[in-house]
Amino acid sequence: MFVKNDKAHQGNFFNDVISQLSESKKKVALNSVEFCFHDEVFLKINEEDFSLLYSNVLSRPNTPVNFLVSALILRSFKGWTFAELFNNLDFNILTRLALGIYDLEEIPFCPATLFNFQNRILIHFNESGENLLKGVFDQLTAGQLKKYKVKTGIQRTDSFQLMSNIAKFSRLRLIIEVLRRLCRVIPKADKLAFEDLLSPFTKASSSEKYCYELDDEQLPSQLSELAKIYHQLYNKLSDSSKKHPAFKFFERVYNEQFELNDDGEILVKKPSQLNSSCLQSPDDIDATFRTKRGESYKGQVANVTETADPENEFNLITDICVENNNVNDNTIIAKQIDELKQKTPDLEELHADGAYGGQESDQKMIDNDVTLVTTACTGRKATVPIYCSQNDDGTYKVSCSEQSVNAQKTATRYKAVFDLEGCQSCPHQEQCKVKKSKKGRVHYFTEETVKAHSRAKNIEKIPPERRNIRPNVEATVKQFTKGYNHVGKLNVRGKFKAELYAFTAGIGINLGRIYRNVA
Repeated sequence: MFVKNDKAHQGNFFNDVISQLSESKKKVALNSVEFCFHDEVFLKINEEDFSLLYSNVLSRPNTPVNFLVSALILRSFKGWTFAELFNNLDFNILTRLALGIYDLEEIPFCPATLFNFQNRILIHFNESGENLLKGVFDQLTAGQLKKYKVKTGIQRTDSFQLMSNIAKFSRLRLIIEVLRRLCRVIPKADKLAFEDLLSPFTKASSSEKYCYELDDEQLPSQLSELAKIYHQLYNKLSDSSKKHPAFKFFERVYNEQFELNDDGEILVKKPSQLNSSCLQSPDDIDATFRTKRGESYKGQVANVTETADPENEFNLITDICVENNNVNDNTIIAKQIDELKQKTPDLEELHADGAYGGQESDQKMIDNDVTLVTTACTGRKATVPIYCSQNDDGTYKVSCSEQSVNAQKTATRYKAVFDLEGCQSCPHQEQCKVKKSKKGRVHYFTEETVKAHSRAKNIEKIPPERRNIRPNVEATVKQFTKGYNHVGKLNVRGKFKAELYAFTAGIGINLGRIYRNVA
């Protein structure tokens, strides 16, 4: 049964603990980041948002939600393991101050309570797609923006990889590992029926060990053999085996890695037929694959947006979203801009790198009356630039260094015809890529081209002092990556836990900025 923690605002802590400290130590406590956390985070959490996780039947009351949520935030903020979190909750006065634990003899909750609470949030996430910690981030941020009068008209955005804490699986090892895990849970009757077929894979101590002992010549035949085994098991396993969750992984791999030809023969798919959404590990069903700047990543991607008005004393993160890492930046921001505009209605100027520009995002920016200012644009730079723009009457104009002409509408696009005589005096005519015809040089384009050219010009329309705003968001990205382990990965797996980390870390980063600039 849900019960709100009404004792949180009583302030007994100061009578029980702080009053016993010397004046110098009391001053340190009241000026600590933990005390700032207590005021800015703990006391501001809206516990009612989590009431749906609990029964409506009159029963034993819940552990206060603000204790549990604050503990999850504090863990990310401090970069602690769960063991370190509970050790500090037991013995660190400042940590207890942060969570409003007023009595030194009080045990706020045991580890199982926190893990069960996290599982409740996960179940709600799986059922509804809503991460309640996102609501906490949005609620706290909205209050902080208002309280500290942070201007939100100019913002900047960037993305970064959330690498899942999974082992690196080769294609062969992944197929064998999923098969081995299915073999562990199928009923005894199925194990006996397929014992001869499966024993070579199940007798090895691990899938890694099995693959390590294979010769290079054996690898191609192994995949073909596994295709036949998968096909046989898929069709002949009992219904009780197929009801087990492990079979879902098996079925997914079967459909992703193999295919039937017209003769009904099972074949191994070519590498070119596999996509980046294929299962990367049986330990993380959400992880996707991406290669960026020659580096390979498995997991999710986070997109973070923060205020960037030069008049702000400090800036706050306003929006965080987590997506599959094979989703492009321009798709992410096109999906996110409506919510961002709703949270910060006065947003007018958004700074990003060139990857955020594209057909999807350009139209969404126009719809939301937001100017997208991009730097480090992708693609090759034209030897002879051609610019397309819209006239006041809705027609289009195309310009080069020598001429400007109005475009004509064709069946599927637009075309602009440059006069050949005007081209004769152009010093760039040898390098010009515009097609030459009998009537002149013809340039074809679409409405998307006009939007892209307009976006490229946005940076020239703002004062010089605002043209270098975007790179500073990379420092924010580094703040998020401080929570990674020694190999540059999260300490967790799955999209839910990646989101949990991103939102709690974002709350912590905003708190740190408030503490350093205001407290």
